[in-house]
Amino acid sequence: MRFTLRQLQVFVAVAQQESVSRAAGLLNLSQSAASTSITELERQSSCQLFDRAGKRLSLNALGKQLLPQAVAMLDQAKEIEDLLNGKSGFGSLSVGATLTIGNYLATLLIGGFMQRHPESQVKLHVQNTANIVQQVAHYEIDLGLIEGDCSHPDIEVQSWVEDELVVFCAPQHPLAKRGSVTMDELTHEAWILREQGSGTRLTFDQAMRHHRSALNIRLELEHTEAIKRAVESGLGIGCISRLALRDAFRRGSLVPVETPDLDLARQFYFIWHKQKYQTSAMREFLELCRAFTAGVQRSDEIVLPSIA
Repeated sequence: MRFTLRQLQVFVAVAQQESVSRAAGLLNLSQSAASTSITELERQSSCQLFDRAGKRLSLNALGKQLLPQAVAMLDQAKEIEDLLNGKSGFGSLSVGATLTIGNYLATLLIGGFMQRHPESQVKLHVQNTANIVQQVAHYEIDLGLIEGDCSHPDIEVQSWVEDELVVFCAPQHPLAKRGSVTMDELTHEAWILREQGSGTRLTFDQAMRHHRSALNIRLELEHTEAIKRAVESGLGIGCISRLALRDAFRRGSLVPVETPDLDLARQFYFIWHKQKYQTSAMREFLELCRAFTAGVQRSDEIVLPSIA
């Protein structure tokens, strides 16, 4: 073979970063070394892999075909390197998780995985659904654990466990003493919601799709804990996962509001790129996740340490 693994590594980094200089920084190379590597790869194969517009490089049709094959080869090469170094083959794993999953489940799952494989190197990226989908689509992370729908054509989606959002308020709020609440009453309240692009906000917007224009959205926040604090302070009512509210409901610092007219059920999902080589670390981690929720009907039934 005329190409080297280092050339493929530089190719993948440039494809992901769309910049030779950023790829060089990521790989601790000089910009000239990274540029030479791409030039040599194209020269040796007599093929152009990128369209160039100033300093920006974007994959052409051939480059897009090569990218998943190059990522898969590098993943397999890393597994071989780990085995030759006396490791179990569970080298590195990069996981993306949306906020509810990341804050309440992913760290426990990753902790369990690392206890089984102490030599493994695991990275966790906690962001909203839109960002996790984007990172998986660009091979920047191995797999995602998301709480919003994903319809990206290049991404495999598998159901994990059911989840449910719940409307909630402070115990001193007038709705706290009510039984069920009507849609008309909900539209007259001030809302504290997650930001656009989050799975939680998508589920809420779908449930309220016939009433969104009438809502008084006072705050949009990126963190569930910030929403809980704002609602506790009396700034309005909120809607997030029951999983994130379980301990607050038990303590009485927050109160659920019954909304029989709203369908707030959703799923947690696993996602990964359809063309990505599944490493042994990915397969093991997915098995661990499924075992963790075996026999559980809904996320808030999962046995967890106390959540603050």
